[in-house]
Amino acid sequence: MSIYDFTVKGMKGEDVSLSEFKGKVLLVVNTATGCGFTPQYDGLEALCEKYRDKGFEILDFLCNQFGNQAPGSEEEIKSFCTMKFGVFFPQFAKIEVNGENEEPLYKWLKSQKGGVLGSKIKWNFTKFLIDSNGNVVDRYAPTVTPEKIDGDIAKLLG
Repeated sequence: MSIYDFTVKGMKGEDVSLSEFKGKVLLVVNTATGCGFTPQYDGLEALCEKYRDKGFEILDFLCNQFGNQAPGSEEEIKSFCTMKFGVFFPQFAKIEVNGENEEPLYKWLKSQKGGVLGSKIKWNFTKFLIDSNGNVVDRYAPTVTPEKIDGDIAKLLG
């Protein structure tokens, strides 16, 4: 199984097959607009701009599960991210990353790289690095900034 086997909901509720990203190095992130880590959007967009032409993409999964830090509709959040941080990487509908209603993609991601808390996601801006074959290579805590991941992305891109 790889990330390409999953279908998720886009910002408008449409089905999006992650096979659309086949062959790319991916960084999967659960985000929120009212989180202390929200300024990481700047670093995420910078990574995307730096490596997009080399086969890199960020997949942003909105998450309101931690402290209600992603209030508002998907459209409002998309507008905020675009206007405040210049975000142009793919963003997806709000999901839950832990518990009874967790997104199946996140269940799989956590089974591949458990992290410090085992399979549980601690907070928003947890990041998973995926190689161009769809395999989880690493998991990063919310406190790990996008800039600190740059070298790992560069290695995967060759």
